[in-house]
Amino acid sequence: MSRRPGTPRLLRQLNDRAALELLLSSGPLTRTQLGEATGLSKVTASQLLSRLEERELVHVIGARAGGRGPNAALYAVVPSSAYVAALDVGPNEVTAAIADVTGRIVTEVAIDPSGSDEPVELVHTAVMRLVENAGVPLDRLTACVIGTPGVVDPRTGDVRFSFDLSSWHEGVLEALRTDLKRSVAIENDVNLAALAEHTEGVAAGVPDFVLIWINGSGGVGMSIMLGDRIHRGRSGGAGEIGYLPVPGAPLPDDVGLPGGYQPARTAYGRPSLAHGFQSLVKAKEVQALAAAHGLRAEGATAAVRAAAAGAEGGEEFLDELARRIARGVASVCVILDPGLVVLGGDLPLAGGADLARRVAAAAGRIGPNASEVAVSGVEGNPVLRGAVLAALKRAREELFASTVG
Repeated sequence: MSRRPGTPRLLRQLNDRAALELLLSSGPLTRTQLGEATGLSKVTASQLLSRLEERELVHVIGARAGGRGPNAALYAVVPSSAYVAALDVGPNEVTAAIADVTGRIVTEVAIDPSGSDEPVELVHTAVMRLVENAGVPLDRLTACVIGTPGVVDPRTGDVRFSFDLSSWHEGVLEALRTDLKRSVAIENDVNLAALAEHTEGVAAGVPDFVLIWINGSGGVGMSIMLGDRIHRGRSGGAGEIGYLPVPGAPLPDDVGLPGGYQPARTAYGRPSLAHGFQSLVKAKEVQALAAAHGLRAEGATAAVRAAAAGAEGGEEFLDELARRIARGVASVCVILDPGLVVLGGDLPLAGGADLARRVAAAAGRIGPNASEVAVSGVEGNPVLRGAVLAALKRAREELFASTVG
């Protein structure tokens, strides 16, 4: 077996990468602190910092007072050395953000997609508006990650099909890369939300968990994290919990889909009749349940929020909603036994910790290995935040590679 020799050039590359990773994760450091953390001598640390300064990857941002002698210079990664774009593309709105390589959000924009459903035009418009608003040179934009509802093929990175975005299909990814002329990736929106949850939410540091996503606007989905990695399945369809057969939910034949579930019949604008788990917890069903308990509200999320605030009939409504959600939770726990189930999307957030507690109790009565149930802890838009994190990973890899002389 051949081994790559430890040449001085390779060692410099490894040291430079280690220093950049440390500065990005730990913040500004002195030469001495950097040397101690990496095990490098003072001379080697000084040479390393000089190289990175010459390439405009690090700079001095201040000084730290020490003991005797002059204050030690503080080094940090130059934020403008790279930027990333992140997009959350939905049927009714596109939200986008641009961040520098340290992860700081520079600006965000929202775009109405009704003017054009053509993916390349839509993404191009969003990215150009981002760099213009942020005053970022386009050549500094290194990576772009796009979150969409639908199934993304793990082999090609393309959208296989999306019920909500019929114009997103195979071939879109290559068209976007050709148009933007930089690294572009498409990822399922709930998977990106799970990435954010795993990095800075209630699942931070948890290797195995599932995120069940219920939006008041209608979306139902799930992401599976096993061993600190998203489990996508062979075709990318792992986590499509909306179609999970659960007690009390109709099957495809029951709702009049001839021959059962046929994705090709529903992927391009033809009617899709709710069946499976989604038929119990989608927005219209939740709103109908609320009305049956005397709760009148504009939308499912508003109904859950009113119930959580103590509206008349709210207790019974929340108990029944929790029992419905628990059917999906218990089914997942019996198969995966994840230890933690995170409820995401605006509907569970409206119910808060109280709804999570009710779901956990109901799931415990159904299955033998009920997991802890918690509500998402990611601030803001979890999908957009996950897209930022995924894009930063790509941009930083490119930045690390640029240390090669």
